[in-house]
Order: sequence, then C-alpha cells, then structure tokens
Amino acid sequence: MEKVSVLGAGSWGTAIAFVLAENGHDCRLWTRRPEQSREINEMHTNSSYLPKITLPKNLKATSDLKDAIQHAEILVIAVPTKGMRDISKQINVLAETPKLIIHVSKGIEPDTLKRISEMIEEEVEPNKRRSIVVLSGPSHAEEVVLRQPTTITAASNDHDAAEQVQDLFMNQYFRVYTNDDLIGVELGAALKNIIALAAGIIDGIGYGDNAKAALITRGLAEITRLGMKMGANPLTFSGLTGLGDLIVTCTSVHSRNWKAGNLLGQGKSIDEVVSGMGMVIEGIRTTKAAHQLSLQYDVSMPLTEALYSVLFEEVPPKEAVDQLMNRMKKQEIEDIFYK
Repeated sequence: MEKVSVLGAGSWGTAIAFVLAENGHDCRLWTRRPEQSREINEMHTNSSYLPKITLPKNLKATSDLKDAIQHAEILVIAVPTKGMRDISKQINVLAETPKLIIHVSKGIEPDTLKRISEMIEEEVEPNKRRSIVVLSGPSHAEEVVLRQPTTITAASNDHDAAEQVQDLFMNQYFRVYTNDDLIGVELGAALKNIIALAAGIIDGIGYGDNAKAALITRGLAEITRLGMKMGANPLTFSGLTGLGDLIVTCTSVHSRNWKAGNLLGQGKSIDEVVSGMGMVIEGIRTTKAAHQLSLQYDVSMPLTEALYSVLFEEVPPKEAVDQLMNRMKKQEIEDIFYK
C-alpha cells in the first residue's frame, strides 16, 4: 500500500483516485471546494463531474492542500495546464520530503512553449521531487469508473519511476505500459486535443466519415512532423498517446474538445462555447501553443493553422475546411516525414 494524493477533483482526477483506492492504496483527493470534499467523504459521490457513480469508501477527500501534500510520498497532479505552475509552486513550498510527481494533464503552455514536465521542473526544486512521470493515453474518466478496459502509458526519463507508476495503477481493467519517450508522450497527449476540436467542427458542419478519417490521419502526420523536430521517437505517435488518444478523442461524445468543436461547427462563437461548457477546453490554449511551435521549428501544420484561424482570427469553420481542401498537391509519405 502506498500513500498517494491526487491534486484536482475534476472528472479525471476523481477517476485516477478511484483506481488508486480500488487498488488498496491510501489515497487522498484534494479539491479547492470544502463542499465537494464533504460530498466525497459523506456521500461517496462527486456529482458535479461523475454523476451516478459511487466512489470507494476508502477514498478520502480534503480541501487542505498542505494536508494532501504532506500525507503522501506520491503526488498525482490532475489540474488544467493553466493551473500547473501555481500548484507546482505550492508543492515546492509545502513538501517536506522529495515526492514522486505524476501528472495526468494534457497541454502545452502558450508563449513559453513548455511541456508540462518542464513546467514542473522549473517550479519544484530538485530536492522536493524524486522523479516526474506522465500518465497518459486514450482514457475517458466516465469509462474508467465503470471499470471498462482502459490502457495507458507511464512515461519518464527515469525508467524505475515509470515502472513504479505502472505497478501503482495496474489492475484487471486498467493496464499500464511504460515508455521512455517523455517528449513524444507529452506532445501526443497535448496535440491530439487540436485535432479533436477540428473533428468536432467536421461533425458540427455535417461532413461524414470520409472527412473525419482524413482529418485524423493527416492530423497524426503533422503531430509526428513536429514531434520529430522536437526530438521525439516517431514510433510513439503510432502508440497509445498518439494514434490511440487521437481515435478516442476525435470520435467520442465524452470528449470535451470534440464537444466544443461540434458547437463551433454548428455556428456558435468561441465565447459562447467556452462559457457554455463549464470545463476547461485544453485544445484552445494548445492550438495557440502549437501555432507558435510550428513557426519556431519551421514545421508545416496546416490543420493546426486552419483551426488557429477559426479560434483566433474569426475565419468561419467551413471556409477554413475549404481552404484546406484547396491546398497545393503533395506526396503523402514525403509530406509526413520531410515537409
């Protein structure tokens, strides 16, 4: 049994805590809201994020961040990317011993263009952290808490730490592989949200399976192009955090990025979509960051540029799709690896 604290009680943080508690670990789930903490402890539910789900009785919630951090030797960060630096700074202040830090978030910081593990490294001093591991893959919280089969990846520059995380989470419905390509896993996890937004737009406009298949395939090509320029292993993008995450996020009604794109495709404005969703849409911030990365690394990312024009330049979604279809002709495989 390990002492673990999950920082962030949204749907995915709660699902992660659900697995840890079911595996018999001493798990605490931190939330900013005392009323949410009381609901989890007294009713064993988190109705705002996972309605109709009963949580394990041995899962304890707290709204005291110091208590959560000092309780555990292993911390799982499950907050949106925009909150990553703040929570990391607080870990740096409150941690009394070095922690194994696992993050389960998916995004890239605009302007600095830092991956999440890089943000954590900058904010948590080396004497306050043992290792950093990312846990990522095709995994909707709504299915995990129903104990439906789910397979993900634990990636780290520290192989022993990745194996420890693998052992921490593995059970009969939650399978974990290890991967030493931290760059590729984090990039695949973040950039697939861009393609999921675009997939939602395709569906919202009313286009069919042909268009979505093309979008996913060409989306994977431009993710791979950028990843290779940044030092990732191209094979990672054929794995769970590349192709796997793309498939699930671009095709599932559970995906908030797909939902947001679907509303955009139906004619809603970006402000209407953001205000109506009630949850963070990571793909919007990531589109800005990916646009900046494509310029920095001189990588062609036409789908990302089309989505950027919709989100930040007020180009109508159908017009952006038409512009994509009328690009100059290219050769497919060379385009993946060299352009």
